[in-house]
Amino acid sequence: MTHFPDYLKTYPNADGPFPFHIGVHALERGFRAHRHDFLELSYVISGRGSEAVNDVRHDMVPGTFTFVQPYQVHELFTEPGSTLLLYNCMFSMDLLMDAGGHGDGLAELVEPSALPPYTTFTGAMAERTRFLIDDMMREYEGGEPWRLPMLQARLKELLICFDRERRKHRPDAASAAPPIKKGASVWPILHHLHRHYQEDVTLSRLSERFAMSASRISEVIKEQTGQTFVHFLQDLRLRHATSLLVSTDYSVVEVALEVGFGSYKTFAKIFRERKGMAPLAYRKAKRPV
Repeated sequence: MTHFPDYLKTYPNADGPFPFHIGVHALERGFRAHRHDFLELSYVISGRGSEAVNDVRHDMVPGTFTFVQPYQVHELFTEPGSTLLLYNCMFSMDLLMDAGGHGDGLAELVEPSALPPYTTFTGAMAERTRFLIDDMMREYEGGEPWRLPMLQARLKELLICFDRERRKHRPDAASAAPPIKKGASVWPILHHLHRHYQEDVTLSRLSERFAMSASRISEVIKEQTGQTFVHFLQDLRLRHATSLLVSTDYSVVEVALEVGFGSYKTFAKIFRERKGMAPLAYRKAKRPV
């Protein structure tokens, strides 16, 4: 039987209108291998350890910044006798993109790359990065006007600093790094599904669009995500549905149709199976009083 690492599907505020969360975590024994369909960055404050991203391991020391793309398997290890203290930030790829799936040119950061998924800041750049991430944390915990645009701006600035720094230290990365592993080509398909799950998406239509057989598309989605095509598509729709239930006054029928389910009956059945309660009960449970 094929073993798939843990698939983490949610984080604080994942269902809200601004899917973003940042916190500080102290790891004494690392963190188990896992993957997810959202983006994640981390910044080491103190302690020592290492991290494996798709089986490639790198050191984690103060100043190390890691950016994990969707579906990459990663695992954290803490050096014996040490505690790894780090910022951890999870957010939706939508925060980097506009409605057309582009957005400030940062969409390419979510594409497979031969560049390493980490860098270690030192000197003035370490000070600047620490200021940015500290300030992002202050904005997140505060209630100042323009809080959300400021969070998004800080997030983008951090990612730009990260990408510049890793390119500076690895100018030959594109030619020297090993080829991207088999399965990376599935990303355009996954990206398409993330952008068009509200539509009538089928394997046959994906086959026509990406010049790949329907059976092969089904296989590569399962290889990359550990889910069948149908289950994966339903998860994307349910995530949007939970956000709409919490943040809008749409009726449940309107929510079902908005996220791509063909009927309320199908939506209600799948929602109850996955969430353990009916959509209206979920709305009542999650909405602030």
